[in-house]
Order: sequence, then C-alpha cells, then structure tokens
Amino acid sequence: MYKIKVYTIGKTKEDWLLSALQEYETRLKSILTFEWILAKNDEQLTQLLEKEAAFICLDPQGKQFSSEEFSRYLIQLLQNGGSRCNFVIGGAEGIPSQLKTKAKGLISLSKMTFTHQITRLILVEQVYRALEIDKGSAYHK
Repeated sequence: MYKIKVYTIGKTKEDWLLSALQEYETRLKSILTFEWILAKNDEQLTQLLEKEAAFICLDPQGKQFSSEEFSRYLIQLLQNGGSRCNFVIGGAEGIPSQLKTKAKGLISLSKMTFTHQITRLILVEQVYRALEIDKGSAYHK
C-alpha cells in the first residue's frame, strides 16, 4: 500500500472541492492513501517538514512532466521511498525558499498559477492518472 502525505497551508473550504478530492481518494483506496497535513502559515509548514527526510515541492519553477513522465517519476519516488512520498503545496505567496532548498525536487503542474485548493485537486487527479498509466488502464488515453 502506497502512502502520500501532502503538506499545505490552509484548509479545503469548498464542499464541491472536498467531494472531488474524496472521489479520487475513494478510487485510490485499494492501493494508496493520502494524508493531508494542514499548516496555518509558512512558519508552521516549515516546522512540520523538519521531521521529514525527503519531500517534493510543487513550484511553478519546477520541472514539468507529461502524464507518462510523471507516472514513471511517481512510481520511482514511491519505490525508492519505501512506498511513501511527501508533496508540499505553498500558500498564496508560494513555498518558502528555505523549503525549496531542502526539497528533494521541485515539480510544476503547469506554467499557469492555481490556488492552493485547486492545486490539491490537480495533484490528486494526476496521482490517480499516474497509477492508472502504470497499470495500463484505459483511464489515460
């Protein structure tokens, strides 16, 4: 069973967004679980990540992947990390530079800017897609 922790600032406020996140989490529950670690601010986010040996920051300046490339990247992260990996989503001001420096990697979901709440949904969907690609399902066409 894989486990992904997502460290982020703020909470998910919109009911429709909670429903969408829960839909993907339900689809994944047989092979992967998400743990959401919600920080109040950059300082708390930094403190929470001090306990983690490795994490990946979602940042507009990070490496961009196709869905197939992200699938290979994610599977490698999970295999090398003992079936675990950690992602970080920043708040309105992005991720603090000291966290980006400590990160194992920076990845970008797009050149466009998204709210931290929408970024959660995009990440979850891309994780689902990556695992579907890996098992050869028809989800990714």
